[in-house]
Amino acid sequence: MNDPPNDLFCDTAIEKAVDLIRAGQLIAFPTETVYGLGADATNASAVATIFAVKDRPSFNPLIIHVANLQADEELVIFDDRARALAETCWPGPLTLVLPRQPDCPVSPLAGAGLNTLAIRVPGHDLALEFLKAVDLPIAAPSANRSGTVSPTTAAHVRESLGNTIEMILDDGPCQIGLESTIIDLTGEVPCLLRAGGIIVEQLERQLGQLHIVVGDDTSPKAPGMLTRHYATNIPLRMDALELCDGEALLAFGGRTLGPAPAICNLSRGGDLKEAAANLFDMMRQLDRPEYTGIAVMEIPDTGLGRAINDRLRPASKKGLLAPDGTIR
Repeated sequence: MNDPPNDLFCDTAIEKAVDLIRAGQLIAFPTETVYGLGADATNASAVATIFAVKDRPSFNPLIIHVANLQADEELVIFDDRARALAETCWPGPLTLVLPRQPDCPVSPLAGAGLNTLAIRVPGHDLALEFLKAVDLPIAAPSANRSGTVSPTTAAHVRESLGNTIEMILDDGPCQIGLESTIIDLTGEVPCLLRAGGIIVEQLERQLGQLHIVVGDDTSPKAPGMLTRHYATNIPLRMDALELCDGEALLAFGGRTLGPAPAICNLSRGGDLKEAAANLFDMMRQLDRPEYTGIAVMEIPDTGLGRAINDRLRPASKKGLLAPDGTIR
């Protein structure tokens, strides 16, 4: 198979994508967060292909994307908290983990065999147009190999997945550039499973204090919880105050740490929204074998900075470059 064609969003491209999905094939499509790898969530064979293409553990559940709250209510059970949050935040970068409806048609594999589903309505006009046209729940993790940096452009998808999928719907770079925030509302106390495109402080104003759930490598309830995630191929270290020999620099704000073989600045003005949108693309730019590692300057751990740091911490677990040049 040749590389998948890039199709700019138009009526013909959407019709083609719908036909492929209904035939059990996979397509990549943009959202406001990252590009998703979509399949018919009710088709167990298609869902299994997602896991195979991504080399994703089958115990790691997928997020189900639908066009509106009414479609969600056919799949999961909403309590008052969930409905109020959905009405406030959808369409948008929020995923809710809720109990499955008894007659939910989504393949159990998509939910990793759990009695819950992670579900959202994306805040991207053209993604919503596709979801309305296909009229099916779409299982869609990020369109990249499992454990690697998420894609925010069609080129990133092609680089990661090559000819393993049939089609890439291209609508340019993703606006937010970080995955959705995930809230588990299956218990009495709301739980934050993943920080993301909606800041935690905004959610706490509506829900009260959230219980923070740490990574889970055995039975995660939602994507992004594995401790080895968002990983670069070369070592990455956070909160760098100086550069080691051969390190590339991922900077933030109006200063750098000195000369480096390559420098990308997430936001020279210190804008966390701009930094979030640039994060994955710049991580990819610096993830090159000619560099000994990536040094990341300190990023404030508030607002979207919290979500940015949550992406960097798992990447940094691959190995830290010490000042003496050794990996620890």
